[in-house]
Amino acid sequence: MLDINQCEQARVRRDRRFDGMFFSGVRTTRIYCRPVCPVKPAKAANVTFYPSAAAAELAGFRPCLRCRPEAAPFSPAWIGTRTTVERALRLIADGALDDGNVEALADRLGIGSRHLSRLFQRHLGASPVQVAQTTRVQRAKRLLDETDLTMSEIAVHAGFGSLRRFNTVFAEVYRRPPTEIRRARNQVVRNVGSR
Repeated sequence: MLDINQCEQARVRRDRRFDGMFFSGVRTTRIYCRPVCPVKPAKAANVTFYPSAAAAELAGFRPCLRCRPEAAPFSPAWIGTRTTVERALRLIADGALDDGNVEALADRLGIGSRHLSRLFQRHLGASPVQVAQTTRVQRAKRLLDETDLTMSEIAVHAGFGSLRRFNTVFAEVYRRPPTEIRRARNQVVRNVGSR
């Protein structure tokens, strides 16, 4: 547990570095908050610090509706959002967005598509569609490097809806068409084989 002076300074400054490390209970309102709560800070004389939300509730405080202590870093809800994103990533890797959409993926996770997009933005800085596209391109690059499949077969196995889409997206990402990368790989293989 941090010392009281550190907690007080972090609470008054709304210091994000301390979010989830302690909670402050306001004795006059019987509400407990995170250090980042947007509400005007209570007087220091009316505040008690707790190492967890559970400790604050055990002391008779109820959670603030503004800063939502249950969503503080390292809380079960916070870990839960990361778990939801990790599960979504596994589903995307298995092709959930190759032949489905974000709404169907969100339904499988038991949440709304807007919430899923917010979670992806918070944890990954990209949308589910962008992550799926990157996953497809990476899968296609591996197939291009490690197999002799035709471009059409690679497009299908990587999860692209068409060869045209595969070529377009691949060229956007790698700044060259997939056939050029395949030719370069084949040239390296021929040069190594002729030695």
